[in-house]
Amino acid sequence: MVLRALQRYARQLPPERIEENVIPNRPRSIRLLTHHAFRIAEAYLDTVEKGVEYSVGHANIPPKDGTYTTGPEIAEYGEAVIGRLQKWWDGLPDKSLSWKVKTYYGMQPLTIVFERSTWHSAQHSRQLADVLERFKIQPDRKLTPQDLAGLPLPERLYE
Repeated sequence: MVLRALQRYARQLPPERIEENVIPNRPRSIRLLTHHAFRIAEAYLDTVEKGVEYSVGHANIPPKDGTYTTGPEIAEYGEAVIGRLQKWWDGLPDKSLSWKVKTYYGMQPLTIVFERSTWHSAQHSRQLADVLERFKIQPDRKLTPQDLAGLPLPERLYE
């Protein structure tokens, strides 16, 4: 649900504004934030499928120069990530996620890493919706508080 919302929002981004900073006091473009929101899920999958340590650095790998330069291109990247996530979930014999994986904050139950990945992307979906609203664009099917209920999201949008 979160990744699908991110796709919708990405498709709404004005191409002429995608390289603007998300907020003035942080040098991160809208393009990089949107890519990063999907990269979080890809980093999670690299952890569970390939044994890569879940780390901030791995989730922050930017797109290669000249790639994912428009909202629709980033949404397509998101489609590949969503497809990979769905395939992983569908093939998972034990959906309890009770085993542990290596993270930058020690060995953690996969449930914790799954939740962290989810709320992290959800927080960025909230930020991207805010960007669209500042551009006077109504986010397509904006996530509601009920959609996000139970996730340990920061209270503020930009913390």
